[in-house]
Amino acid sequence: MKKIDAFLAALIGFLDGILALFILKYLGIVQIVIPLIKIVFPTWILLILFPFLGVLGIFLASLIGKKIFVIFQAARFFLVGTLNTFIDLGVLYFFIGITGVAKGILYSIFAGISFLVATTNSYFWNKYWTFEKGRETPKSKEFLKFLIITAIGFAINVGTASLIVNIIGVQFGLNEKIWAGIGKLVAAFFAFVWNFLGSKFIVFR
Repeated sequence: MKKIDAFLAALIGFLDGILALFILKYLGIVQIVIPLIKIVFPTWILLILFPFLGVLGIFLASLIGKKIFVIFQAARFFLVGTLNTFIDLGVLYFFIGITGVAKGILYSIFAGISFLVATTNSYFWNKYWTFEKGRETPKSKEFLKFLIITAIGFAINVGTASLIVNIIGVQFGLNEKIWAGIGKLVAAFFAFVWNFLGSKFIVFR
């Protein structure tokens, strides 16, 4: 594993922690509770935990990646994906916070904007780090392919989030704000799978 990989993994973990603190504060969560062992942590511990997990994860992936390189790429893509997810949720909750709207057509618009912001972040991280294509001569069709993959990912992300929030509706006795986040997380998972496959085999092959 290169030093730059460890540094960037730690940086992503730290940024994840900052965004997570913003989201948790908005949701009114000030402590992290582990139910089985009944240990309570302050939320700021994420600023230490996430960078550690990021470096540990990329280190383990680099060991496996010596034999199966795609695993190392997938690990980097996953780390970038965590940052994209927190950016996605952070922007979404920012709009919900200033408007008070957590469902309906405005929710779908907010989900779309947050996805586009996260996807722009994703392009640069994945081009220059995950797939290491930054040193190559720019390809005129690369960004066009990226936009097409992104458009499909956008439809998957926003469509899934809107389905869960607007059609299925709040479940399990949760409130609308938490359910809005759950809808986004489920949508982010499906979009992640599509975006990795599309990025690896179409955009940055």
